[in-house]
Amino acid sequence: MLTIEDVLSKIHGMQKFGIKPGLDRIKKLLEILDNPHEGIQVIHVAGTNGKGSTSAMIDSILRAHGFRVGLYTSPYLEVFNERIRLNGENISDEDLIRHANKVFNAVEIMEREGMESPTEFEVVTAIGFSYYKEKRVDFLVLEVGMGGRLDATNVVYPLVSVITPISFDHKEYLGDTLERIAKEKCGIIKKNIPVVTSLQEKEALNVIENTCRETGSKLYKVGEHIKFRPISNSLLGQTFELHSIKNFYESLQITLLGEHQLLNASTAVGAVEVLSDYGIEINKEKVALGLKGAKWAGRFEILREEPYVIIDGAHNEAGFEVLKKSIISYFNDKKKIFVLGILKDKDFRRMLEIITPIADKIITTKPDSPRALSSKELKEAIKCVTSKNIPIENEDDINKAVEIALNVAAKDDVIIFAGSLYMIGKVREILRK
Repeated sequence: MLTIEDVLSKIHGMQKFGIKPGLDRIKKLLEILDNPHEGIQVIHVAGTNGKGSTSAMIDSILRAHGFRVGLYTSPYLEVFNERIRLNGENISDEDLIRHANKVFNAVEIMEREGMESPTEFEVVTAIGFSYYKEKRVDFLVLEVGMGGRLDATNVVYPLVSVITPISFDHKEYLGDTLERIAKEKCGIIKKNIPVVTSLQEKEALNVIENTCRETGSKLYKVGEHIKFRPISNSLLGQTFELHSIKNFYESLQITLLGEHQLLNASTAVGAVEVLSDYGIEINKEKVALGLKGAKWAGRFEILREEPYVIIDGAHNEAGFEVLKKSIISYFNDKKKIFVLGILKDKDFRRMLEIITPIADKIITTKPDSPRALSSKELKEAIKCVTSKNIPIENEDDINKAVEIALNVAAKDDVIIFAGSLYMIGKVREILRK
């Protein structure tokens, strides 16, 4: 019998097959498993930024209605099991081992038949579908891994397709213009299936609108059909009013910080309200209860006070713009110490140009990924993009980088860890211990 360590090692060993967009392998894999994805009611979520937060809010709202809800996301912060959740709980090691074994057996059949081996993400997605089918979920909130059109999750025919803000990321796979990236994301839009979109840049919105016209899909847009107005904002949370597709909410509350989370919350409410078109009863009070209870770790998350310690999953230029705006909103009067770890396949120079103007000190480190920049390379990149005389230290070891930051910070300062989910997950683990 495989242990959980054996299973995770085998799953991560699939990385050698790399990222290979395409649906042939996942379709064959699921066919061998008797197509567990069929018959599951799915809310499919694509976009560049805000997918995880929006998915978590949809999940929380549906659970507040008493539904049995699966939440499939990636990557994870601290433990792999976070990627496959049911009613707010991670998949157990026992269930993960059992469903992984089913999928591994199916992979062996594919290989015996001379088919190309599936990728790591395809294997994990198949495990998720197998688990959710067995658990008979009422709904599955399904986050796209990358892109949309050729993503392994795009084998489903959902109840609603959701598109969060589209920006530049994964250019080598999705294209080097916003229009091309949007076309890949819009691949999740199915014929006559309603679509809810967050606020978008004009080029991306044009693609979404054109795709919806071509597919006959009803489109609901935040900013037009769904409008919000901020009421109050503090480190304890945010209050806002919302004119959504079906209802008016005078005072909704979320604990997630940053004005961008109001966009995500508005998108989530719109997506859930669309379900009423299928005869699913959606209750205003339960929508409010679900939103207030929604949690999503690692997104402008406060881990400590005196000094404030923030971790944020910003890992591309749009994410850094949002992070900068949030820091100015909540901590503009404090000394800001950044601990940055970034992957080399990101537009890290642009990310640094955005964030360095508000930094008082920077510590560079190295995320736990073969794609990571070394702390020294990142330090040199910072020197190249700013003429500001910022004190910079570099330390590859994340444990030591955390220690340095805590030692140099006064109790009135704020420490911000950002740049890669691979890095902030490790930081979260260190600080929570």
